[in-house]
Amino acid sequence: MSQMFEPGKNCWRVEHAERAAVLIDGENYFRAVRKSLAQAKQRVMLLGWDFDERVEMHDTTETPDGPLRIGAYLEWLLKNNRDLDIYILRWDTGAVKSFFRATGLLTLIRWLFHPRVHFKLDSHHPLGAAHHQKIIVIDEDTAFCSGIDVANNRWDTRSHDEDQPHRKQPDGNDAGPWHDAAMVVQGDVASTLAEYAVQHWTDAGGKKPKPVTAHADCWPKGLEAEFTDCTVAIARSLPEMDDQQGVYEIESLCLDLIAAAKHYIYAESQYFASAKIANAIAKRLSEPSGPEVIIVNPQSAEGWLESEIMDSTRARLYEAVKARDQYDRFRMFHPFNAAGTPIYVHAKILIIDDQYIRIGSSNFNNRSLGFDSECDVALDASLAADGAIADQIARIRNDLIAEHLGTDESAVRNSIKETGSLAGTIRALGKEGRMLRLYQTPDISAVEEWLADNDILDPDRADDEFAGIVTG
Repeated sequence: MSQMFEPGKNCWRVEHAERAAVLIDGENYFRAVRKSLAQAKQRVMLLGWDFDERVEMHDTTETPDGPLRIGAYLEWLLKNNRDLDIYILRWDTGAVKSFFRATGLLTLIRWLFHPRVHFKLDSHHPLGAAHHQKIIVIDEDTAFCSGIDVANNRWDTRSHDEDQPHRKQPDGNDAGPWHDAAMVVQGDVASTLAEYAVQHWTDAGGKKPKPVTAHADCWPKGLEAEFTDCTVAIARSLPEMDDQQGVYEIESLCLDLIAAAKHYIYAESQYFASAKIANAIAKRLSEPSGPEVIIVNPQSAEGWLESEIMDSTRARLYEAVKARDQYDRFRMFHPFNAAGTPIYVHAKILIIDDQYIRIGSSNFNNRSLGFDSECDVALDASLAADGAIADQIARIRNDLIAEHLGTDESAVRNSIKETGSLAGTIRALGKEGRMLRLYQTPDISAVEEWLADNDILDPDRADDEFAGIVTG
């Protein structure tokens, strides 16, 4: 058993995986989802913050089978397999906008009368909270746990080109460069995620789904597994309700992972708005031999209200952490494409040294740590005697940095060996165009004045006073 993962404390279950792989950015995710769905025999379960049947699963390297549009693709699968049932559970509040789309309303009406499509809106959450996890389980064999919704503006290639026609939305507008991440797993851990999905479905008022009785290999054809015969932890956030105890496993896992770091903490998150996370990082930065900390954030949060609130919280937390960073080991960056356009970071990744990797739906904000429903998966390299998991975790981290710098993984790996530093590597390999730019605190005098009157790193303080702001 992992020394890191403790069921009941920082995770729900720890299960065996026959295979696992990390999928970076929307094209790779939707390609793998499409291929896995094609192997389904009896049951598909999809849980999401959003679901848009108009999403087109483009592929710039392969010619996909079946319709590009996800709604049409699911209907195509049902037509070709009379034994298949599809269950879709999405957040009820976010679904309101669907009713104002003619195609969405027509599809929903058609599915309501389809005997093998089961569509439900999840209202099992406190007022203002969100059903935020993003899970797809095919039969009980293969599962995707990610930060990627089956929603518009999630598709992009890893090059994040300025001119990308496949990124255009139904209204004809380009959603802009978008960076995201997912993990696909096969084996007992997928079966456990199926159990989790069924529980959410029934908690939301759905009838118990049909059981899976036939074995199927639903691993995406052609996808090389990065991890084999490994152990995966599942961690959750669930809000406290009259019929449900609060679950804060993800918060505990993040704090434990940060505490365990020896050399490097590398994180990608849509937000940096949790005082508990910031305080844990600040404590490590105050240690003479503590780890280097790199956080990749979007330049600005989505939407006017989110930007006003989340960006101001980030500025305060950033300056509070930097005040404790006496050894200058903390950096926050934003990625830009070759044309200088900011790439929106929606990925939720935490990599500690070459020992631990956590990917899922949770951000570094209060909502994700206890107000919304979330699900993450994590691997521990110490569980593999041959070092194979550690090598792959390091490669994934280096590959992410390489993507943001417009270079290759080997260049990043070699630079880290030379410099002994992630920040030094980013500085050494940085160039104009495709790059990571250092975060600059806006209106720093106002932030410093506010910090002088408030202890934002007090762990007993609720840092996100706007917990009701709904984020994706």
